[in-house]
Amino acid sequence: MKLEQNEKPLLFSETTIPDIFFSEHLSELPGDYLKIYMYMIFLSKYGKDIKLNDLSKKLNIPLKIINDGIKFLETNNLITKKTTGYIIVDLQEATLHNLYTPNLTMSKEKVAQTAKNQSRSKAIEHINNMYFQGIMGPSWYNDIDIWFRKYEFDEQVMITLFDYCFKRSALHRNYVQTVAEAWYSNKVKTWSDLDKYYEKQESLNKFKKSIAKKLGKHNGLTQYEEAYIENWVLNFGYNMDIIEIALKRTTFKQNPTFEYINNIITDWHDRNLKTPSEINAFIEQRKKQAKNTKDLKTQVSKANYEQRNYDNLDFLYANNEIKED
Repeated sequence: MKLEQNEKPLLFSETTIPDIFFSEHLSELPGDYLKIYMYMIFLSKYGKDIKLNDLSKKLNIPLKIINDGIKFLETNNLITKKTTGYIIVDLQEATLHNLYTPNLTMSKEKVAQTAKNQSRSKAIEHINNMYFQGIMGPSWYNDIDIWFRKYEFDEQVMITLFDYCFKRSALHRNYVQTVAEAWYSNKVKTWSDLDKYYEKQESLNKFKKSIAKKLGKHNGLTQYEEAYIENWVLNFGYNMDIIEIALKRTTFKQNPTFEYINNIITDWHDRNLKTPSEINAFIEQRKKQAKNTKDLKTQVSKANYEQRNYDNLDFLYANNEIKED
């Protein structure tokens, strides 16, 4: 792998990183990938070949992470692959290009509408000052504008979106958009919608904690187990009264799994059972059917046993008649 060269001697050389990197990309780079990127910038000034194995040893990072890191940097347009190696992307030029290109197709109507939207401008400026210390990267402005149009959030919801991500130390583009997608899929557009969504999530979290406690899962639930519960509550519309009936059924089984509980609850849903009384009636009906089946089997077994005894007696009588002759 060969990187570009700068002829300035090492003793007097400086490694320059544009400010746009800190405002646009730093938060999205995992620690090891950041080390790889910084070292590649440093090496780009010297025209020597460097192998990935050597890079792994120099940075004390496993080779797999080196490969994954380079793919990540390439995917996020921080480096570009060439036939002889890689070139460090000029972030200032790339950002300018990304900002300029969409504006070419921006209609005069949209520009006028954006200019007139003082409330939205104030919201964006608040986000800049509150969560970016007044130095928000240029592409964030473009992203926020796109999210306003795509998700139809009002200004208060957009500010809350950034506040939510900021408090979780996850103020990077992918995470912000993931949260925005989740809110949008739950029909959140206004502050009132978001308040209802929070209430639903809080109720759901109580469900999860209660179920984990009842099942003795003191270390918490896995992501897949939580997905089961979300399906029961959000899609099936079942409350804790119904779910608890299913949990009690696990006492009849050793080491019950979440899949076992899910099969029970899914069966109830498929049978269109919606209330605890309907479910309890169904369970009693199944118990009665099972008892009737068991009694029928007992009667059949008894009849077969008596028939066998009768056949044996006939055989004895037949033997006695033969002896008398």
